[in-house]
Amino acid sequence: MEYKLITEERFDDVVRHLRDSFFADEPLNKAAGLCCKGLGNRELEQHSYETLEDHLSLMAVDENDEIAGVILNGVLLPGDIKSAQKKLELSDDENFKKIFQLLYSHNQKVNIFERFNVDKAFDVRILSVDGRFRGQGIAKELVRRSEQVARDFEFKLMKADATGIFSQKILKSNGFELLIEQYYNKYTDEFGYPVLNVESPHIKLQLLYKYLD
Repeated sequence: MEYKLITEERFDDVVRHLRDSFFADEPLNKAAGLCCKGLGNRELEQHSYETLEDHLSLMAVDENDEIAGVILNGVLLPGDIKSAQKKLELSDDENFKKIFQLLYSHNQKVNIFERFNVDKAFDVRILSVDGRFRGQGIAKELVRRSEQVARDFEFKLMKADATGIFSQKILKSNGFELLIEQYYNKYTDEFGYPVLNVESPHIKLQLLYKYLD
């Protein structure tokens, strides 16, 4: 397996990979019924392209140059979450809004820039491995290599919104630590019902971090 930075000519290939794997399988997307396997979602694709344009993302490819897995990493700056929340209000995709309202509100519970005295963060946003290649350690290697990219670009802090138990385990095995967490059954609407009925074993959202000294 070869690991390399994702360049612009592969952006569309990456999004096609995500349509066949991450978009439908990710716990929150699945709970919201956001899209079906193989089909895109306009908002998620835009989010992916915007992240790819930071040129910090990596892919694993096999001997035929077929994408086996990807990790989409972006730059997070102070004020970005508030700006994203305002942009989210303009979305007409209610299922997408359910997911990202949770993610953004969770991030607003702690100011990572003040807490860690940094002016930017390396944001691990999407970790996806094709089902045919799972169990080979690809996800863990993508995270490990992402840390080296973060160091190369002089980031002091990596963070991730880990929505499922598998990504949480992989990130923690690479040295990420828990900052805050939100149980899905406690994320409720005005009537006390869960906004997203996330399937077990995925029971909570965790904001994880790794400080690079």
